[in-house]
Order: sequence, then C-alpha cells, then structure tokens
Amino acid sequence: MNFYYSLGYHLSRWLARLLFRFRILHRERMIQTGPVILAMNHQSYLDPPLAGNACDRAIYYLAKRTLLNNPILRWLFPKLNVIPVDQEGIDRSAVKGVIRLLKANQGVLIFPEGSRTLDGQLQPGLPGVGLIIAKTLAPVVPMRIFGAHEALPRGGNRLRLARITVVVGEPIYFTEKNFTDGGKESYARASQRIMDAIAVLRLD
Repeated sequence: MNFYYSLGYHLSRWLARLLFRFRILHRERMIQTGPVILAMNHQSYLDPPLAGNACDRAIYYLAKRTLLNNPILRWLFPKLNVIPVDQEGIDRSAVKGVIRLLKANQGVLIFPEGSRTLDGQLQPGLPGVGLIIAKTLAPVVPMRIFGAHEALPRGGNRLRLARITVVVGEPIYFTEKNFTDGGKESYARASQRIMDAIAVLRLD
C-alpha cells in the first residue's frame, strides 16, 4: 500500500467503527493473494472503502469519471487506486484497465449492478462483470453490504448513524466452459450467478 492508500484504509476503518459500529463477517473467506474480483452490491458512496477493509492488501476501485471534475478528487483518486469509468454504456478503456490489473494479480472491486440502489434493494447485474470474468477467469468473492443505504442513501445529503456490516461469501470459480458461446448471454449468466450469490448472504 502506498502512503495515501494506507492512510485512507486505516482512517476509514477507524471512522466506520466509531460512527457505524462497522464489522466484517467471514473475512476468512477473502482471497488475499493473486487476482480476485470483489463483487458487491452498491448502496452508497461509503461502499468502496468499507469493502476494501476486507482485504489485507491494496485493491483497485471503479468510480464514475464525473467525480474527477472536482480538482481535489482528481488529485487524490489515482493515489487511492481509483479507475475512472463512464457509466453510459460499456467503458472499454476502463474494462481493459481492469483486465490488465487482474492479469497482473491485483484485486479489483466491481459493483455488478453498475450504480447505487435507490431503495436499498438488490438490482439486476449487468453483463460487464461477466465480460471481465470471461477475459481473465479471475475468481470472484461475492460480498453484501448492509446498512450503508440507511447511513447515506443515494440522493441523501447527510450521514445517519446506522450500523453497517459487510458479509463475505464463498469464492466463485469460473472456467472457460462457462463462456463457450462467447456472447453476451454467457456474460449475463455469469453476472446473474454472482448476484444470486450476493442475494443469499445474510447477517446471521
């Protein structure tokens, strides 16, 4: 971890525990070395740093490119391993960047739903994550966050002191056989498989 990432990592963990009684369940399931896709539902802007706390190493994050319009974030985000992405359609440059990172044995956090939920419920997965899996066959660790929507919902303008928990699921391994047709349908199936794995994760 570089200095900025390490500072953000420890500061976010400390603040999350202080403000949200943050906890991670089944952290032992996390793949801590080699390529891995962390696939989590998306409730809030709080999600990325809290998901990253499930890892002992630095991981990479996707964030919408428009956030870089802020000069402070434009300076800070590269130091925090943030990959800017256009949310309209498939951002091929961002996808290629993620594929390169996974092939270099890095970890990447991806939100299969693509955007934050409006009502706190799970949304359908998009085929983009399936494409990335097909190109890398990186293992996927499904994760589910609870409470972040209550703490900072989409469109909200202030934090609420709700308890936040991240539950880590069992890793999912894909093979070339999962993508024999090489088309969008196989990508969609892979994405749905991940969302199904996220959906069964519970707080108990």
